[in-house]
Amino acid sequence: MTGSPTTTFPSTGPDGSKRLISTLTLTIFIQWMGASALIPLLPVYIQRLGGTDALAGVVMASFYAAGVLSQFPAGRLADRIGKRPVLVSGLILYGVASLAFLFPITASVAIVLRSVQGVGDAAAVVASLAMVSSSVAEGNRGRAFASLYGGELAGMAIGPLVGSIVGIRHMWVMFLASGVLSLGACIPALSVARAGDRPSSILLPSRSRPGHIRLNRSMTGALICGAALGLTTGVYDICWTLLLVARGASGLAIGISWSLFAVPFVAAAKPSGWLADHVDRRVLVLAGVGVSTVLCASYPFIHSVPALVVLGGSEALGFAAAMPAIQSLLTQGSASGETGRIQGMFGTAQTACTALAAAAAGAAFAIAAWLPFIAVAMVVAIGLGAAALAWRSVPGLVTPPRSGPAPAPLVQSPLVQSPLAATAGTRGEVQ
Repeated sequence: MTGSPTTTFPSTGPDGSKRLISTLTLTIFIQWMGASALIPLLPVYIQRLGGTDALAGVVMASFYAAGVLSQFPAGRLADRIGKRPVLVSGLILYGVASLAFLFPITASVAIVLRSVQGVGDAAAVVASLAMVSSSVAEGNRGRAFASLYGGELAGMAIGPLVGSIVGIRHMWVMFLASGVLSLGACIPALSVARAGDRPSSILLPSRSRPGHIRLNRSMTGALICGAALGLTTGVYDICWTLLLVARGASGLAIGISWSLFAVPFVAAAKPSGWLADHVDRRVLVLAGVGVSTVLCASYPFIHSVPALVVLGGSEALGFAAAMPAIQSLLTQGSASGETGRIQGMFGTAQTACTALAAAAAGAAFAIAAWLPFIAVAMVVAIGLGAAALAWRSVPGLVTPPRSGPAPAPLVQSPLVQSPLAATAGTRGEVQ
């Protein structure tokens, strides 16, 4: 893997999405390549600063906690002042916090800096996803979201490997690189066209009250599935390495297993995006997350390290199929001035569940290796049932993008205009 993935979009069309998506994908790839390089060795670095194992865990958890607290406010701000300022501000905030690690600090100060990184990352992710939601026609959004997730995973495939090679003795190099790359990602971000950067005061339709977003069945099911994936991610963050160690895996095998999750996801980004734009997205999500759930429940009963590594990589295909489709359903029929807050809600739900699962998984694994995997699989299965119920009357297929002259960036979709949006019990408003 030597660069960020690309997804083919029409060079011209109703949303002119080609340059926007290419630029955002490059931005995310650069930022995540630097950010993920810190992850493998950061706990060891905190210990060398004099921190205990418990304090190292607090430092790592502070990133997620800051994301939970800041994602919705970041989305709200993006709706008010525009997505691009929030995206660039998040990249700068992350970069400055990374460079601050170069100064003599204590383990306690590292908690503050890691929290600032979490705020910066949350702002950048929410703003970039909201920009796609508000600028790209619904018929192209599956490919657009797949490209962004592919850029993120491509960066994560490279960053940890480079960080492990550099080693703990030269950790300062990784802090420097992470900061420089995050600040460097501002360059493509600043070139993003303003079509996806208009605040809600310009784009909110007259029937939508400023400061409120509309909840519908499509969004509700997507939020449930995002939370379910967050639970699964939290368990893997803590228990995957522990399970492999218990099975006698070498350090190399553990590193390969993490990389093998990222590589299939990147390879599947383009076809999964196309599928999200052309087939029933509900089926893609329920099947993709369902496969992940079955695998999660089976891992603790598999004793072969090669089998675990291969199955772990295969699971990425389910994630790849589900994520673009979830995002497409999340923002279906939403006004451009709502997308920041909607993405903030999604990110908050997903990150909060990741943090919750990560906090409980270690203790559960100490009781029984199968416990965290089975418990989360059961909860996710229930969540899938709830999502399927919410989506039972939601159109699974995307309305094809219109041909002809470029319309204004905000054209309400048939879903917003349909009686479904007004069905009792299917709508709510969130400030």
